[in-house]
Amino acid sequence: MAFNIAIDGPAGAGKSTIAKRVAKELSYIYVDTGAMYRAMALYFLRKGIAPEDEGAVSAACDEITVTISSEHGEQQVFLNGENVNSFIRTEEIGKVTSTVSAYGKVRQKLTQLQREMAASTDLIMDGRDIGTCVLPQAQVKIYLTASVETRGKRRFLELQEKGAVCELEQICKDIRLRDEQDMNREISPLRQAEDAVLIDSSFMGIEEVVNEILKLVRETSDKKIQEKSVKGL
Repeated sequence: MAFNIAIDGPAGAGKSTIAKRVAKELSYIYVDTGAMYRAMALYFLRKGIAPEDEGAVSAACDEITVTISSEHGEQQVFLNGENVNSFIRTEEIGKVTSTVSAYGKVRQKLTQLQREMAASTDLIMDGRDIGTCVLPQAQVKIYLTASVETRGKRRFLELQEKGAVCELEQICKDIRLRDEQDMNREISPLRQAEDAVLIDSSFMGIEEVVNEILKLVRETSDKKIQEKSVKGL
């Protein structure tokens, strides 16, 4: 049986960075579900489809194929055969993603693909509803969060390094709005699964968070092995 790790949490909590590091340490496949949603958002944006028009967005889902592959240890996201890694990390795409990811047709299309991957592959998957909806049977579930101020500052520094013009206050405002949308959407709202371990990274470094998750994985794996041994007696 494949071993699955689910990491959920709000925007800017560091889910992707942490998940990639953990996947590398464990030699697991990393699946950035947010990137898959972003790829769909890019399609809608390119087609001039208003994200608020659920009917048009839902109808266009049948025109979209999103696939993932790994090249040189890095995840590559393909939208209808085109590698779109360099187009899906903008603030504009993020805002569109937050809106369209709440629609049932969008979630249904991608959830099926994600579950198929998890059934046969040891992987770590991060997003907004992995532990609660996509992979409720994941052996390890993490809810990774941080304060709005911490997440805003991280995003501010990230954008500055890329040479983008930005304001910390506006970034924090956008994060608060994103949190509100994600936590109050009708379908699969962002929340901590009952059996997920809460990790607040506001005052933790990347290595600290990675080590904490690796410790949980080891403890869970050892417990599973012990249970199998007992059943085999």
